[in-house]
Amino acid sequence: MADIQAEEVSRLQAYLQNMFKNTGFALKMREKAKDSVEVLLNGEFIGVIYKDEDGDFNFDMAILEMDLPGQIS
Repeated sequence: MADIQAEEVSRLQAYLQNMFKNTGFALKMREKAKDSVEVLLNGEFIGVIYKDEDGDFNFDMAILEMDLPGQIS
């Protein structure tokens, strides 16, 4: 995987804020993994964006069962 540069972090953050019309998105560099950044929404960790070998970005977000609203029958 390729390292994410500070300029790319700024561009990605602006993209998320514009795409979802929400300025609560913030990206945080990771100390040990230079190929990814943490995605925060209103200060809460929601996922990770990775940069692949082709220079594309992939957003990985886990959704825990306990975080979902009531079950659908």
